[in-house]
Amino acid sequence: MALIGSIVKVGSLTGVSRAGGFLRDILIAHALGTGPIADAFFVAMRFPNLFRQMFAEGAFNAAFVPMFAGRLEQQGPAAAKAFAERVMSVLLFWLLLFTIGAQFAMPWLMWIIAPGFTEDPVKFGYAVQFTQVTFPYLLFMSLTALQGGILNSLHRFGAPAAAPILLNVVMAGALIFVVPFTGRPGLVLAWSVAASGLCQFIWLVFSCNRAGMVLSLPMPRIDPEIKRLLKLMVPGLLSGGVTQINIVVGTIIATSFPAAVSYLYYADRVFQLPLGIIGAAVGVVLLPTLTRSLRAGRHDVAMHNLNRCVEFSMTLIIPATMALLAIPVAIMTTLFERGAFDAEASHASAWALAAFAAGLPAFALVKAFAPCFFAREDTTTPFRVALIAVAANVALSVGLSQTIGFIGIPIATTLATTLNATLLGAKLFRLEHFVMDARLKRRLPRIFLASLGMTAILLGTTWAIDPFIAAGGWLRLIMLVVLVTVGLVAYAGLGLLFGAFARSDFSKALSRKKGTTPAVAAPATPDRDAGGEA
Repeated sequence: MALIGSIVKVGSLTGVSRAGGFLRDILIAHALGTGPIADAFFVAMRFPNLFRQMFAEGAFNAAFVPMFAGRLEQQGPAAAKAFAERVMSVLLFWLLLFTIGAQFAMPWLMWIIAPGFTEDPVKFGYAVQFTQVTFPYLLFMSLTALQGGILNSLHRFGAPAAAPILLNVVMAGALIFVVPFTGRPGLVLAWSVAASGLCQFIWLVFSCNRAGMVLSLPMPRIDPEIKRLLKLMVPGLLSGGVTQINIVVGTIIATSFPAAVSYLYYADRVFQLPLGIIGAAVGVVLLPTLTRSLRAGRHDVAMHNLNRCVEFSMTLIIPATMALLAIPVAIMTTLFERGAFDAEASHASAWALAAFAAGLPAFALVKAFAPCFFAREDTTTPFRVALIAVAANVALSVGLSQTIGFIGIPIATTLATTLNATLLGAKLFRLEHFVMDARLKRRLPRIFLASLGMTAILLGTTWAIDPFIAAGGWLRLIMLVVLVTVGLVAYAGLGLLFGAFARSDFSKALSRKKGTTPAVAAPATPDRDAGGEA
């Protein structure tokens, strides 16, 4: 079906980006390890990323995409383009003011986002300097989010999904070609983050031009449509970025534990791989697709697409969760244990990875459920749920970290996200905006059963090859490849055996017909089984 084909396309490009991100993080781990400069740089990365994901990819995306896609569906490209231009001019004006203000206020802001650094003036100074350098990344990525929303609404998902690859290319290039000649890896990396934002912005300028959306820049003014956008954005500031808020809360608390910021960063990077490839791809494709289906009055198509998105994400997320819970030490040791990153760091990061991984299904469901509200221009309900989830995360993070150490922070994040997904899902069920069809009900337990079988095989294989993993070097990497291959083959075989999925599911997803758009995918006939839908 066309919808799943679009998700596969976005997920594949995101996978390339994540793979590049791993190479980048391996280089960072080798250059920085888990010392004070590493902690300062990761805070500097986290701060603009928080605003980017809360504002640009959270609140702004949740408000702008339904309004733009609605105008595109009902009024045509010219009206949608004019709306986008007015939004861009207002966005640029206020973000410039915000960025300039943040530069001057950074020493005071650092007291809030990294209070634990105040006891180490050197680390605190590095964090302020690095964050001032990286902060313009927010400006460029907000404009990139606008361009990406335009392209996604036109069902041109490739260019926005490929843009993050430039971040990894620029940062890896800086580590390989610049750092050896400067001896200042933290500062060089901070400048590379800002430069990558500019590169992504330019990339999508050309992509929008090719799509026929050549945006001009009128004088900024607040008209009724902009007021409507702002009204939708205010609650979306929290609801759209709740995951990152929870992680930042954890980062703030982690600054009180030696090297904990770095442990959580590396664990989060691995955890974000399946979430980015699967969960985020579902959210990116589903929001404009649902919006255009609902605006066209095709509620049956919207419900069908939502069921297939949940099914597709769980088909991949549940086994990924089981695998990360089964072999976290082997993963962290193989990927990062070299140079300044020692065995102690590998094991500490592995515990954090397992705690994050337990929440993967909930994280993915939030990505699927939130667009159901945003597509209906309802940002208030996710906002209220996010308030509850953030409050729970703060309370749990503080309480657990005081009793079991830094590992309580990712556990709290997982529990808070599970609460978020549960409340959103319950609301959708009550409103009948999400009704599980027969196929989804039939397949979910089979997916879980196949994942359990795969986990048992993985654990047995890990026990058998553990001496080779301990040997280190290239042999360790080969063994990780063996584990991944065994897991994939085991899950594919068991999934087909138990009926968790069918071969035709993947062939139909990859054979998207030219001219077909996700918004018009036909619902499945209720009594047809695996692979039966169009």
